[in-house]
Amino acid sequence: MSSGEAHKRPRVVERSLWLIRHAPVAATKGVIHGPNAPADLSDRDALATLKAQLPIDCYAVCSPTRRTTETALALGLDPVKQPEFREQDFGAWTGKSHAELAEEPDPAYRDFWIAPADNAPPGGESFANQINRTKAGLEILPPGASILVVHSGTVRAVLAIALDLSPDAALRFVIDPLSLTRVDLLEGGSRVGQVNWRP
Repeated sequence: MSSGEAHKRPRVVERSLWLIRHAPVAATKGVIHGPNAPADLSDRDALATLKAQLPIDCYAVCSPTRRTTETALALGLDPVKQPEFREQDFGAWTGKSHAELAEEPDPAYRDFWIAPADNAPPGGESFANQINRTKAGLEILPPGASILVVHSGTVRAVLAIALDLSPDAALRFVIDPLSLTRVDLLEGGSRVGQVNWRP
């Protein structure tokens, strides 16, 4: 085989990722929700349409939160709970609303938004830290196709890894509830098939 033919050889897909953001949270909007916030599974048509897009009988994981677990079960999956895929930890701000935090005399919340990719909430973690944690989770997935029912931050973290983006650039992606993002991790690279597809 010539060097030119070797260069054109298709790269092997090591892991094919079907990334789903959980259903909307069935709780007060504008709040930084904790792990026990439930999912609103009332949009049965969207769930059925999304389920029809997914591969059958492949490995499924979710973060260890109520909303991702409930969404995965509503899609007919039997997921393994993987802590590496949990949402960014907002520490002391968990359970509080953004409006409430913005009115606090402590400037920590306002200062956070100066560099939201690299700053960490009090007692929490930065988005850059979440990317590193997500990368560790991807490395322990089995070869082949996997369905991941996770959070918007987790999907953005995977896109940052796949596209070699800075944390700040990855935060620009819109990832809606019950959306599907497709990423293939290849031998020596990656490719993104779709982002934020909604039923």
